[in-house]
Amino acid sequence: MKDVSFGQYYPVSSFVHRVDPRLKIVFLIAYIVAIFLATNFYGLAACAFVLILTVAFSRVPVLKVLRAVRGVLILILFTAVLNIFFYRGESEPLLQWKIFAVYREGLIFTAFLVCRLVLLVTLSSMLTYTTTPVSLCDGLESLLTPLKWIRFPVHALALIMSLALRMIPILSDELDRIKNAQMARGADFSSGNPFKRVKALIPILIPLLISAFRRADELGEAMEARCYMGDKKRTKFKKLHFTWRDLIVFLLLAGLVTGVVLLRIYLGGVV
Repeated sequence: MKDVSFGQYYPVSSFVHRVDPRLKIVFLIAYIVAIFLATNFYGLAACAFVLILTVAFSRVPVLKVLRAVRGVLILILFTAVLNIFFYRGESEPLLQWKIFAVYREGLIFTAFLVCRLVLLVTLSSMLTYTTTPVSLCDGLESLLTPLKWIRFPVHALALIMSLALRMIPILSDELDRIKNAQMARGADFSSGNPFKRVKALIPILIPLLISAFRRADELGEAMEARCYMGDKKRTKFKKLHFTWRDLIVFLLLAGLVTGVVLLRIYLGGVV
């Protein structure tokens, strides 16, 4: 849970922190599209260059950013192993053992896929590192405003996402406290077969669920005590405005997408 970067805001004054949250959300969506449009390493290099600029101008420590990759490292390794041994190339296999074979095309495609996943996870974590949950809620609500014409509960959706982001680090700390308390009572979570380890998690999960429901009740009572009525006649203390920083980010985003598309057209695929 400590490796989960979603919801963990890094408070510092930087160029990226002051960018409009609406543009950050659009930037992330367009960046994901650009990553999947990239069919060669040159396209991924362009995406990596934009990521390096984002991290540099955000003033978020590099090691903290890389923690997001460590959180999904098992998934990345599992995906890499599957592609290495089960990707069938047209050339002669470099290594073969029974039904398993390693091809040159498989190694290239695996490296390409791993780079794509790392870039995707890293920039996704930068959104929550540089944007508070309240700003994310306001930005998402502003972007989805046209859906109000069809009576879609935009404000409720944005509020749910904001509360979910806030609860992730809180539940992470609560999980650590419960685990330490159970270990102090003699609980063992690291020995035995997999079934025994899963069974040992029950004394952790039940108190964690009870704590989550208790916090939800307390939050609901606090909102009712403050006469919260949703988005009915609701005003905002801080209004979102586009600035020169947002123009620079938009031009960078447009250049990235255009460059990736051109590289895809003229250079083709990775294998």
